[in-house]
Amino acid sequence: MSTLFNFHSFLTVVLLGICPCTFVKMQFPPLFELRTGFRGFFWKAARIGERLSPWVAVGCFTMGVSIIFF
Repeated sequence: MSTLFNFHSFLTVVLLGICPCTFVKMQFPPLFELRTGFRGFFWKAARIGERLSPWVAVGCFTMGVSIIFF
């Protein structure tokens, strides 16, 4: 089944995109200076991780619980 049609897989892909981008931006800020093009996608994911960190944390926790128990 495609990631677009399976919510669990979609949540996993989105969170695995946001979390590493946020971590890398905190460690190496010059990598995310460009806000346009393909690298702009990673900048936006890092910005979401910075500004919505409590919601991202809840999503990661929910994803972890669902992977362990379901």
